[in-house]
Amino acid sequence: MGAILHLMDTANTAYYAALLSRDRKFDGRFFVGVSSTKIYCRPICTVRTPKLENCSFYPSAVAAELNGYRPCLKCRPELAPGLSPIDASGRYVQVAVKLIESGFLSDHSCEELAARLGISDRHLRRTFAEQFGASPIEFAQSQRLLQAKRLLTDTDISLAEIALAAGFGSLRRFNELFREHYRLTPSDLRSQRRSGKAIAPSSLTLRLAYRPSYDWDWMLDFLRIRAVDGIEKIIDNTYIRTLCVTQSGIAHLGWIRITPMPNKSQISVEISASLLRVVPEVLLRVRRLFDLDAMPEQIAAALGSLSAVRPGLRLPGSVSGFEFAVRAILEQQISTKAAATLASRFTERFGVSIETPFEGIRYIFPDAASIATLSIEALRSIGMTAKRAVSIQSLSALTAEGKLDLDYVVDIDRGIETLTELPGIGLWTATYIAMRAWSWADAFLHTDYVIRQRFPMLSPKQIQKLAERWRPWRSYAVFHLWHGVSEDQLKIEQMLEKEC
Repeated sequence: MGAILHLMDTANTAYYAALLSRDRKFDGRFFVGVSSTKIYCRPICTVRTPKLENCSFYPSAVAAELNGYRPCLKCRPELAPGLSPIDASGRYVQVAVKLIESGFLSDHSCEELAARLGISDRHLRRTFAEQFGASPIEFAQSQRLLQAKRLLTDTDISLAEIALAAGFGSLRRFNELFREHYRLTPSDLRSQRRSGKAIAPSSLTLRLAYRPSYDWDWMLDFLRIRAVDGIEKIIDNTYIRTLCVTQSGIAHLGWIRITPMPNKSQISVEISASLLRVVPEVLLRVRRLFDLDAMPEQIAAALGSLSAVRPGLRLPGSVSGFEFAVRAILEQQISTKAAATLASRFTERFGVSIETPFEGIRYIFPDAASIATLSIEALRSIGMTAKRAVSIQSLSALTAEGKLDLDYVVDIDRGIETLTELPGIGLWTATYIAMRAWSWADAFLHTDYVIRQRFPMLSPKQIQKLAERWRPWRSYAVFHLWHGVSEDQLKIEQMLEKEC
């Protein structure tokens, strides 16, 4: 059975107090099962709070389901934000979850998943039990069901399409498992919608939640400055881009449109119908791009006054490790605007054309295999230097051969080391890739020019030592030092310099 969090009366009382507060910082960090209804909820659920003696607390949705509870239809546990990893164990779990959501266990065993992560099957199962109160197989099945529930609730696509999109081998199997776990059929849940008619839409719109606060103006401005013509743009407060997701050897091409929802800690994610079969991974990439699983309260506690100017600042991510690595190389030693222009030429020359309903959005960023076949002269033809062309070709070749993974990286230090072994990729670029492509929260750019300017009295080594106080959220410290420093903060930094 799944792990229960109320092993001690004191812990039980603490979780119940969090439930009473309905504070969004606890959203996704635990779930509550109510014995009188056999339903489990998020701690922010607005239904009448159950009595303490009727509550059981669980570390994950799957743990609650394994103990016989079905998801609340009001607070919808499938919308809860995830958790950011801050140690090696959490990193194993995060990458395992990404692989599971991308369909890895549909074609592979748990033993193969463990081998992919570089750990034993026993260690993988133990880590999942500690984190989620469930095995990897149980977690995968629960995620598929919750994904199906999301599609049933938020879209009008057919049950057969939902079954395939959620990763079930057949509609029959989908119906059986849904009824077994939720004690109602998919048709029963669909009938509760105002429109129960199954249609084939050109797009579908889903929601993703996050924990406040979130500085959306800053994030969208950050992305706007770096937007690559042809693949992405920001219109008012909406982010639009093309996307390619390859699953089981099939490339799915389409587009997404992201809009923050007013007065809610949620975003609206519109996804083209061409990406229906890979919706779970699309949502995962959106969460990574916008850092939706961040834990602002913990980050603020670690950074202290450094985060006071922009408490809602998040770590900008990426939708593709390879795409971001290429863009990071193109950005070396030139301005942000010039790098975006170069990336736009790169995409237009070597990318794939695609039709979208948005003016100017017409290309998919080129993949590693196609770039690996190009000559240095072809790459230089868009205006990049020979050095960058060699770097990009080397990166592409290694990625295309399967020797370099730029999305599912477990060992961050080893990943950075591997990147720096490639021509033209130094420690700064490799660390920056770890921060944004791999969503690593504890990287620090101690040799960065702007950061050195913040601490003119310190050497890079001394700055690195100073940054230890911000563990395990040093990546956030970097962005605060880049973008969120006031005159008062500069005085604080000068005091820190004297301490060193």
